[in-house]
Amino acid sequence: MIAAAAPIRARRVLPGFTLSLGTTLLYLVLIVLIPIAALILKGAEIGPAAFWAIVSSDRAVAAFRITLTAGAIATAFNAAYGLLMAWVLVRYDFPGKRLLDALMDIPFALPTAVAGLSLTALFSANGWFGSVLDAAGLQVVYTIWGIALAMAFTSIPFVVRTVQPVLEDLDTSLEQAAETLGARPWQIFSRVVFPAILPAWLAGCTTAFARSLGEFGAIVFIAGNLPFETEIAALLAYIRLEEYDYNGAAAIALVLLAFALVLLILSNILQSWAARHREATR
Repeated sequence: MIAAAAPIRARRVLPGFTLSLGTTLLYLVLIVLIPIAALILKGAEIGPAAFWAIVSSDRAVAAFRITLTAGAIATAFNAAYGLLMAWVLVRYDFPGKRLLDALMDIPFALPTAVAGLSLTALFSANGWFGSVLDAAGLQVVYTIWGIALAMAFTSIPFVVRTVQPVLEDLDTSLEQAAETLGARPWQIFSRVVFPAILPAWLAGCTTAFARSLGEFGAIVFIAGNLPFETEIAALLAYIRLEEYDYNGAAAIALVLLAFALVLLILSNILQSWAARHREATR
């Protein structure tokens, strides 16, 4: 009688579950939870009345309005351009495709201060692009459009990299079936392709919006930082720190943190919806 072979245990690349989980939780506590908890505790020391007085002041409200407006403009641009770029990278083959694909990650690797300096040099009145726009009576630098431009530059990869893998996994036989039934290209995209990528697209746009609200380095150079005109909330918090107004900085930072958490929760919900949608369509 041949003895039954002993079960082959899968080799673990990483250490055991306890050590791996403990290491990740330690990192989460030290790098993420403790700073956030410190900010929340600092904000709690202010008191509700003082907190509301800080965040509802005219300058703070103007900073929040400028930040949200510029973030919405940047996200609207990235929603269209990011979807188009993901479509080009997935559906077409052309010389330089891999280089273009790699360039999509430049905003992740490039220091945001360098991005801000570069955009300011390009779009200033004597820059390559700014000189043309200035002749047409359009100003980008030191306006809300410059803020939106910097936000769009730093957040565009979130839309591209979220939509791109979904497009790659999409079954093209559905598009071919729609074409054989007489559907036009736009009808195929709007009724077959777009509903399939909609959850991922929305998740990418939400994450891009959250990233835009937290941008600082790329904006301070191109915005001009004029109170009530081009001053963003992150910069106002930084100014309050320089003035040793720690309560004011904490209150403004808490509002930005609340915005970011809401958007990230919404993004996770959309990504879960996207995952369930992909499983249902397979």
